Amino acid sequence: MSVGVLLLTHEAMGGALITAARHVLGKLPLPLDVIEVQAGSDPDKTLRDATVRARSLDGGDGVLVLTDLYGATPCNVAQRLPGLGVHMHCVSGLNLPMLLRVLNYPEQKLDQLAETAASGGRGGIFVDHA
Repeated sequence: MSVGVLLLTHEAMGGALITAARHVLGKLPLPLDVIEVQAGSDPDKTLRDATVRARSLDGGDGVLVLTDLYGATPCNVAQRLPGLGVHMHCVSGLNLPMLLRVLNYPEQKLDQLAETAASGGRGGIFVDHA
């Protein structure tokens, strides 16, 4: 079994990150899906969709939901999933280093993978590359 990964982002961001991850890694080692929230989308409809997709990704070890911006609609939807019975952790601030780090540790359990995601996201940020 493995943790499923759901990207819940603003329009076009999640798909672009998955394309980049495939370019870098080739085969993606974890079940992965994306929901891109369009401007003006109904949050309740997005929640229903996210619930269905998260449940389909959960092979028994839970789902890691990665969102792009804390406090925005994708994150707010993700934070409602546990109330609907979805076993998950949510990490916000999604960037390519975060996604690649997650995909490089497919054997990790949900709790550890959430920490790996946060660490990977922070670790991929540099100033002036010095």
